[in-house]
Amino acid sequence: MAKYKHIVIPKNGKPITIQKKKLKIPNNPIIPVIEGDGIGRDIMKATRRVVDAAVEKTYKKRRAIAWMDVYAGERANELYKEWLPKETIDAIKKYIVALKGPLTTPIGGGFRSLNVSLRQILNLYACVRPVSYFKGVGSPVTHPEKMNMIIFRENTEDVYAGIEWKKGSKDVKKVINWLNKNMKTNIRLDSGIGVKPISVTGTKRLVRKAIQHAIDNKLPSVTLMHKGNIMKYTEGAFRDWGYKVATTEFRNKIVTEDEVWDKYNGKVPKGKIVIKDRIADSIFQQVLTRPDEYSVLATPNLNGDYISDACAAQVGGLGMAPGANIGDYIGLFEATHGTAPKYADKDVINPSSVILSACMMLDYMGWNKAADMIRNAIQKTLNKKTVTYDLHRQMKGAKKVGTSQYATHIIKNM
Repeated sequence: MAKYKHIVIPKNGKPITIQKKKLKIPNNPIIPVIEGDGIGRDIMKATRRVVDAAVEKTYKKRRAIAWMDVYAGERANELYKEWLPKETIDAIKKYIVALKGPLTTPIGGGFRSLNVSLRQILNLYACVRPVSYFKGVGSPVTHPEKMNMIIFRENTEDVYAGIEWKKGSKDVKKVINWLNKNMKTNIRLDSGIGVKPISVTGTKRLVRKAIQHAIDNKLPSVTLMHKGNIMKYTEGAFRDWGYKVATTEFRNKIVTEDEVWDKYNGKVPKGKIVIKDRIADSIFQQVLTRPDEYSVLATPNLNGDYISDACAAQVGGLGMAPGANIGDYIGLFEATHGTAPKYADKDVINPSSVILSACMMLDYMGWNKAADMIRNAIQKTLNKKTVTYDLHRQMKGAKKVGTSQYATHIIKNM
């Protein structure tokens, strides 16, 4: 067993391992958990209670999660005097599947985003965001039930690679002067500069994972979202490379949208997944006007960030939106919202985002029955209009409860 400075390895658990390119899940897996900053303390306590109850009710005493606290953000800074300790990274690498609350990141300065750092260090190249509607939740659209989509967002490249130079710095002057002189550009000297890398490698592994998900779950289509009409060699290339993956690696499983019209008179052949693409601004309109035409979106990093939040807004906001960062094997499941420090330790915040992310984690482990039990219990709780303040504002006749009470009601409704 590895030795850690502040991490205590649970004695009643065993590590998840990789055998024959698949995860081997013991009945008592050790799951690293980052509580998170701000409201993370409240919502993670509630989540662990809900998950433990569902696992116990589903599998009796045959299975149980051995939670292992690991540290990032403010708590890590207190313990280690650094925001993202090496032993936290090492623990997630070793134990493979982890759960995470929201972490602090200052805007416009200070340390770099811990979320982005975790994704890049652990090579978690796919940000996976399912968006679906729970009946009874308030929504700004007329038919939120039509939204049932899963977004695969590339996680390591694009502008999020963090390659940029500050206006007025020595380095930015070098970059601008070189570009203007050697590449015949006309960049203003008072500019900041950022670089947007999109690679064949990053694109193909992301699109491959999106298509495989559609195949495994018998979903009708995968849509490549891009701004290739303007950025032809980055986002346009993302589109082209995505089609290449589809037509070379999944040829017997897919049909392109053009082929549907050119070869099949507009009718999709039985059992085939349609691969199509949409310009970014167009898809933002279409997820509002006809969301039921889309099931899986595959996107570059920045596009995926925007579209996943826009879709979540239709089903009740980020408080109802789960998410995960997944690589070849490692899965880090997390709340998709921020730390909301003014609500910290007040026991008022909706924990559904991180609870539903934990459901994704259970699905990833193959413990689908426990995940389904939680989702069904959340729907029952919403049916009874027992909700936290954010949903209470949108639901007539609802009863407002705190974070811990909401978790208790979910457990009762299992």
